[in-house]
Amino acid sequence: MSQTEKPVGERIAKLLARAGVASRREIERMIADGRVALDGVKLDTPATILPNLRGITVDGNPVAEPERTRLFRFHKPPGLITAERDPAGRPTIYAALRNALPPGTPRLMPVGRLDLNTEGLLLLTNDGAFKRELELPASGVPRTYRARTFGDITQSRLEDLMDGIEIEGVRYGQIDANMERRTGRNQWIELTLTEGKNREVRRVLEHLGLQVSRLIRTAYGPFSLGDLARGQAVEVRREEFERFRSGLKSGSGERRERPAPKRDGAPSGRAESRRAPADKRAPRSDKRPARSGPGDKRPGPAGERSGSSRGRGGPPSRPRGKPAQ
Repeated sequence: MSQTEKPVGERIAKLLARAGVASRREIERMIADGRVALDGVKLDTPATILPNLRGITVDGNPVAEPERTRLFRFHKPPGLITAERDPAGRPTIYAALRNALPPGTPRLMPVGRLDLNTEGLLLLTNDGAFKRELELPASGVPRTYRARTFGDITQSRLEDLMDGIEIEGVRYGQIDANMERRTGRNQWIELTLTEGKNREVRRVLEHLGLQVSRLIRTAYGPFSLGDLARGQAVEVRREEFERFRSGLKSGSGERRERPAPKRDGAPSGRAESRRAPADKRAPRSDKRPARSGPGDKRPGPAGERSGSSRGRGGPPSRPRGKPAQ
């Protein structure tokens, strides 16, 4: 092979991630621990280039060629750990998934995590490389949450989160936060972000002086929780999945622009920032009225059901109706 020729194939870490063995980062640790071998010889670098997985074993077991990438929506109940096993013996999402998934479903990995007390939408995939792509902030995939909180807050202070915020030396990026409805010092707040740092929503709201009593993830990219019952899992339709994946950021660092959701009749698109610079903003009232109206069926106070699923684009519409509990 000449010096200008590139080896045919892909890195072993990427191949194994694509086969659903684990994420690339986890596979790199497995290789470092001597758990991955080629024709009986342990590999010592995740940069090994191979055309396929023929002859590869993990912990002595042959690895099957990957099937097509699949994606599932799962309604994670509170009280479950987003992990395969927990040293403390607490129940994990996999205990619930055993009953929620049909026989023959491949090994699935969670896209991101929801902490013990957070509920709502959790995406699951059999493709470790795709999982990593969805989790990276650079991919720009929005995550939408609803938080039931107690304390004093104004819409004006929530809008300041669009500029990002620093808490104890950690910088959190742009957060689109909106007051849904308020009763006294209780309120529901909807937040959309693209970073998804550890406990980001809780930490930001607590920094604003709010107590979070319930946190629900309602959407991840164009996939919404919809009316999925707690503990239920369903596969995303192949056409819907392929349409979403084709719009994701490519390896060259570019991605197709996705129009922003329309708000209050405004045209979609993000050609300009939604907020004007501080010195050009019009005066705002801190007493912005909460939206209200009939028909709220999205996740909220106990007993509420999720509304219809939004198949594509942006966070779900804001709920209307009952006051916060």
